[in-house]
Amino acid sequence: MPILVGQDSAKTRKTLTAGDQSVAYYSIPAAEAAGLGDFARLPAALKVVLENMLRFEDGKTVTLDDIRAFGEWGANGGQNPREIAYRPARVLMQDFTGVPAVVDLAAMRDGIVGLKGSAAKINPQVPVDLVIDHSVMIDEFGNPRAFQMNVDREYERNLERYTFLKWGQSAFDNFRVVPPGTGICHQVNVEYLAQTVWTDTDQSGATVAYPDTLVGTDSHTTMVNGLAVLGWGVGGIEAEAAMLGQPISMLIPEVVGFQLTGEMVEGTTATDLVLKVVEMLRAKGVVGKFVEFYGDGLDHLPLADRATIANMAPEYGATCGFFPIDGETLRYLRQTGRDEDRIALVEAYAKENGMWRGADYAPIYTDTLELDMASIVPAISGPKRPQDYVPLTNAKEAFRREMESTFKRPMDKEVPVAGEDYTLSSGDVVIASITSCTNTSNPYVMIGAGLVARKAAALGLNRKPWVKTSLAPGSQVVTEYLEAAGLQDDLDKIGFNLVGYGCTTCIGNSGPIQKELSEAIATGDLVGVSVLSGNRNFEGRISPDVRANYLASPPLVVAYALAGTMDIDLTTEPLAQTPDGKDVYLKDIWPTNAEIAALVEKTVTREAFQAKYADVFKGDDKWRSVEVSGGEVYDWPASSTYIQNPPYFQGMGPEPGKIENIIGAKPLLILGDMITTDHISPAGSFKESTPAGRYLLEHQVPPREFNSYGSRRGNHEVMMRGTFANIRIKNEMLDGVEGGYTLGPDGQQTSVFDASTAYQAQGTPLVVFGGEQYGAGSSRDWAAKGTALLGVKAVIAESFERIHRSNLVGMGVIPFEFTAGETRKTLGLKGNETVSITGLDTIQPLQEVPCTITYADGTVKEITLKCRIDTAIEIEYVEHGGVLHYVLRDLAKA
Repeated sequence: MPILVGQDSAKTRKTLTAGDQSVAYYSIPAAEAAGLGDFARLPAALKVVLENMLRFEDGKTVTLDDIRAFGEWGANGGQNPREIAYRPARVLMQDFTGVPAVVDLAAMRDGIVGLKGSAAKINPQVPVDLVIDHSVMIDEFGNPRAFQMNVDREYERNLERYTFLKWGQSAFDNFRVVPPGTGICHQVNVEYLAQTVWTDTDQSGATVAYPDTLVGTDSHTTMVNGLAVLGWGVGGIEAEAAMLGQPISMLIPEVVGFQLTGEMVEGTTATDLVLKVVEMLRAKGVVGKFVEFYGDGLDHLPLADRATIANMAPEYGATCGFFPIDGETLRYLRQTGRDEDRIALVEAYAKENGMWRGADYAPIYTDTLELDMASIVPAISGPKRPQDYVPLTNAKEAFRREMESTFKRPMDKEVPVAGEDYTLSSGDVVIASITSCTNTSNPYVMIGAGLVARKAAALGLNRKPWVKTSLAPGSQVVTEYLEAAGLQDDLDKIGFNLVGYGCTTCIGNSGPIQKELSEAIATGDLVGVSVLSGNRNFEGRISPDVRANYLASPPLVVAYALAGTMDIDLTTEPLAQTPDGKDVYLKDIWPTNAEIAALVEKTVTREAFQAKYADVFKGDDKWRSVEVSGGEVYDWPASSTYIQNPPYFQGMGPEPGKIENIIGAKPLLILGDMITTDHISPAGSFKESTPAGRYLLEHQVPPREFNSYGSRRGNHEVMMRGTFANIRIKNEMLDGVEGGYTLGPDGQQTSVFDASTAYQAQGTPLVVFGGEQYGAGSSRDWAAKGTALLGVKAVIAESFERIHRSNLVGMGVIPFEFTAGETRKTLGLKGNETVSITGLDTIQPLQEVPCTITYADGTVKEITLKCRIDTAIEIEYVEHGGVLHYVLRDLAKA
């Protein structure tokens, strides 16, 4: 399908020659020459958005005034929050978010047929790649059979979902699936899919070059910003709209410049650097903003390290963490097997269109901050948030403080483990996992972990017997270079056997720990610990058996597996003893930077990337044997507990309604600060006693086959029961109770789902109250879908994270922010109040509206709320009941 371009009123379309290629492109210097503004000192990240405006300028959706606004942005010191319509070049998905997205598309085909339209109109208008990476669980570990047994179990559990995705691949154009066992979507994107500069034919048949851009249904889509590809995470709802040709409505963002100087010192890693960056940017406050990295330090920062920093943009709250194109970009493209013609085009295009980071690169930024990389020290983050940075020298002391202040448990309590000759105490590490796109994509830290394992194994060391160890690389290329270096054998010796290619522990698919260990933790009410090389350590995410989760570099994950406890100062105390009783310190097994660099140079080759990605869409025998049937419209299997037709579009009329005032609503939950999308819609396992577990038991699914919330996202019946069901969520309407509970209409404690059902039966609208940074973390759309299906009409919080706010609007739930310093605490909310919000029938973007709170004793308080429907098009989305309803009606009329 050809790309669409606009009318080019300003005559900015020019021709570029690179090597033997001659292509059309849209020139930013030409826009300057046409008098549309001074764009020379815009940050490269913003120039990518400006080019998008030039290419799609049509006088209606994108106007010349939109383009002029970018010049005004620079003149205003990096601020001009004008609403624009942005169109990414492609969409990236993973299976946890991809399955419900394909479910929605299938349901929309049913819906458009119901509106007398053609099912074929529901079809991606831009290329979509879905990588299956979130489904493999670590059931087996620490032995050579682990990988194959986990893969076999993955297909056993998920065959219905994989059959459905294969149907989607055959039913929809522009839709490709990367099969299980290939790698993590972001690493596959960086190593293979991304091109930095893209080419395609337009509606006239001419070849056009333009920046590679995307949105992804996973928040860590930002990883590709390290390759100078502008991308960020959106909910599946927004991604589906983008797929179907709907532009993304956004405000021209502020861009914070992060200057890196100096270079990393001996003994530090990219993980240590990114954890410091996360701490600094969280303190700075960059939610809804672009961050662009610049400075001389980039001359010493390999692209793998850049990708690590870009990956964790959701953790520091930014829309993206962008690195401009430079010589290192070209080196990486070449190393990973990209075509030489493409590399030549990237260089020529970037230099011609002002996107090249040379010695004279000095953009205007909204604000800046600086970090000398020589100041970086080994560090971890935890126990509950990525921004809780702890230098390794302080780790033992910090953990003891957490035990006293946060967990309120003694350190010296020892609990026997049935059948074992050791005891378990709070602080013992029960999970040590080399996992996640953040670090397993980086050969420097992966080779470093292998060298730590080699030196440890040579001294006769091994993981402590209570530690569940795992290695889940981001792509098969990692296995290739670990084996080429002989390091996989060393990792195997201490228990870090390959368990699968996927997100595993980082997404909560850590699998069960040994039953006797789990029982000892429960019996002693102990604080079990996980140490992982991931990006997320939110409460209840990693395992139900751990309360403290620490992010660390892969080499430190290995070290903590050897030590077996957080109650240790790895910088001064021995982490283990040799079989003959000799103390071994971290410094004894830590590799030098030179050792790591030499092995990276030797084993990470262009040929390895080309070989492993040669048949990336083909899959193994298991994938090829998955049989599918069906045509344009999906034949929903009535008995499936994985895939069900959602209710969003059933009975939908051809015209939208009006936004109605919220009258007589009751609070469903009152929540605190930093409520994440994991709290709202958990991804991990669940028990028989939960509403979701009871539903599956009623449908004859045994507990062994429950799988996870993440894998059940194609079934709204499971997911709405799992909304606000995180085992660590705390509803302030209840006193000290953990888990998905609230008060029902009768004032008695019950599950959130059962209370919602009872309120909806009475016709009572619901609201949720929250604190700061509501909806932090993952892009998962089910956090908004589940909220909507529970009958929640509004979420009222102190502030929202970007993606979740957008997702709520996309599902027709209105976000509001407190004003004038009011909070749930200053208002003294208990949960027995009645809430009414008016002024919504004439609402305008970002308007303030009155809210009346009637307390149980009859007292009435009037407050003012700021409506976080941010743009005019979002008002239309809410009128339609959501963005997909808007698109569906639009396509049906067309």
